[in-house]
Amino acid sequence: MKNITLVLFAAILTMGILLAQENKKKMEAPIYSFTMKTLEGKEKSLADFKGKVLMVVNTASFCGYTPQYKDLEALYKQYKDKGFVVIGFPANNFGKQEPGNDGDIATFCERNYGVTFPMFGKISVKGDDMHPLYRYLTTETQFKEEIGWNFTKFLVDKNGNVVAKFASKVKPGEKGVTAKIDELVAQK
Repeated sequence: MKNITLVLFAAILTMGILLAQENKKKMEAPIYSFTMKTLEGKEKSLADFKGKVLMVVNTASFCGYTPQYKDLEALYKQYKDKGFVVIGFPANNFGKQEPGNDGDIATFCERNYGVTFPMFGKISVKGDDMHPLYRYLTTETQFKEEIGWNFTKFLVDKNGNVVAKFASKVKPGEKGVTAKIDELVAQK
């Protein structure tokens, strides 16, 4: 009888642990469910950025806002040791301002702006072919509107919550942006 009780107890305990693990996965922030291709063609899960503050930016090489790459890189260098990461997503949705392939984009970013923050492969950020990441950002967060132009910036807290959005015209180093980053990196 003791053996049956022990076996039942172990089975119930094991089921409880498995259910808890499954619930934890379900409760995980949706942004961490996306796996993206880097400019080098390697798969990278956004779950690799858990515990970091993220700035998610749609980029383009031939846009009036393209010089923001310099500001994004400066921001990344300023805050990366505090757990902040800029992640760039090239897109050709606005005025065909990102016509190149991923190799062209990588060369452009490195040569012209010395970009060292993670850059991902070209995707669509609006329209019928919108990437699921941007569908999530624009329909399932508090920022329910389509992307207006290149260099729209989303801030994601350490728990994966999308907490701020900045329009293209807002430069990455502006006081409102850096104040929010300071707030987010200070959170436990």
